[in-house]
Amino acid sequence: MDSPANSPHLRKSGSRLVVSDFGTLEPGSVFEEALLHSVEAKATVSTPPSTTTIIPSPLLLWRLKGLLFIIWGVSCCKISWDSVMRMSVNLRDLFLYEAFLYYNPLLLMTIMVWFWGMNLWVFAQANVNFPKIFDLDQNHLSHREIWKCATWMTIIVPTSTTAYLYLYSNGEVTLAASQPVLLYAAFAMALIFPFHIFYLSSRYFLLRALWRIVFPLQASLRYLDVYNKKHADLVNQKIFSTLPVAIAFADFFLADILTSMSKVFSDLERSVCRMVHRQVATIAWFEADSVCGSHSVAIPIVLVLPYLFRLFQCLRQYKDTRDKTTLFNALKYSTAVPVIFVSALKYHVFPDNWVNLYRPLWLVSAVVNCLYSFYWDLTRDWDLSCFTLVFKFNKPHILSHCLYGRKWVYFWVIGSNLILRCTWTYKLSAHLRHNYLTVFTITALEMFRRFQWVFFRVENEWNKISTKSSNTQLYMGDVPKQEEEEEEELLNSNGHNV
Repeated sequence: MDSPANSPHLRKSGSRLVVSDFGTLEPGSVFEEALLHSVEAKATVSTPPSTTTIIPSPLLLWRLKGLLFIIWGVSCCKISWDSVMRMSVNLRDLFLYEAFLYYNPLLLMTIMVWFWGMNLWVFAQANVNFPKIFDLDQNHLSHREIWKCATWMTIIVPTSTTAYLYLYSNGEVTLAASQPVLLYAAFAMALIFPFHIFYLSSRYFLLRALWRIVFPLQASLRYLDVYNKKHADLVNQKIFSTLPVAIAFADFFLADILTSMSKVFSDLERSVCRMVHRQVATIAWFEADSVCGSHSVAIPIVLVLPYLFRLFQCLRQYKDTRDKTTLFNALKYSTAVPVIFVSALKYHVFPDNWVNLYRPLWLVSAVVNCLYSFYWDLTRDWDLSCFTLVFKFNKPHILSHCLYGRKWVYFWVIGSNLILRCTWTYKLSAHLRHNYLTVFTITALEMFRRFQWVFFRVENEWNKISTKSSNTQLYMGDVPKQEEEEEEELLNSNGHNV
């Protein structure tokens, strides 16, 4: 049965033909106009008018944030300056030194977080797979998230400093003393808070890495177990005769950074000591020979701990791999021990003995440590092979295209690394730490040196991973051929042809 020509199922979109129970409506009829008006009304009701959402531009938001940051900074400086001017002239320098001691470690940590965010930003621009290098999961922090943390630290620490100076200058000693205590407690809670906020997985990754640094034996057992689980097929086939380094690269890397922050940990120890003994905003700590004084035995002990942790890591690595290079690396960290302890002897020996014996010994040990560390940075950590072959221009890799393809970068990094390695003795030596502004500047420069060191160290590790991956793929490609040859020898051993 043929469909009628005016069937509604055959009507094309946009046609003027209207069909109803009354028959065919001619174009322009009254019924057609009424029907069209009703359809338009329904369409108007069913589709509400679109509303325009006003979203400020990112540039406007950044300008607003920058303006608020400038206002906040100027306000903190003005309040702090007025507070310092209200103090008595005799005690002004002493309490400025005390305030510096409490807030100096956190300010330096903030600088280090900013530097680490810059490192990650360069890695992202150069397409360096840093999660693979550091064995990170998919929830790792990007440079933007690191910078957010650094921004909050930049705001919170100076605000607490301003509150401390303002309250003390106005006679509120008890409230002033509570400011650094609350700040330290807040940072500790933010680090160990066991809930799924504020980057829980990243915080606990950091805590586990610190635990493995303090106890390298557990680190070795853990990574040995992880390796066996990941590469069980290779272990069963006995493809590798020896296992790789049991301590992960992330542990070595973090431990090296901690050595650059040893002065920070020393100041943290003295700050916590005064908080525990309720000496904040008092003059009880002014005695150098007191428990929390500047001649305390705990100062060199805390200074040397990061180097001892790194030393134990190298010894553990030698036990796992029998690689003698790790022993020379351990020797490098052991040269830091006499620099720290001989310097601390100035406050515990007679002045003549210090001038005639211990100060020359300190100078010799400092020179040995500086030159040995500088040599190791170039030849081992950066693999520059003592300036041969015009550095690594003949073998560019990853970051070389982004940053290292210029000769001046190498000369700058090598020269600045040598100079800042020499100033390391000033930073760590106990008898040179009274000029706190100079020590702060040199500590910040040491962190800048470590910031530069990170780029070349990560590039060198990435080169090693790439080389190992290619060699492993080639070796695994030869395994089927070896199995075929063994099968043919077994079948042809009795002279039978199959």
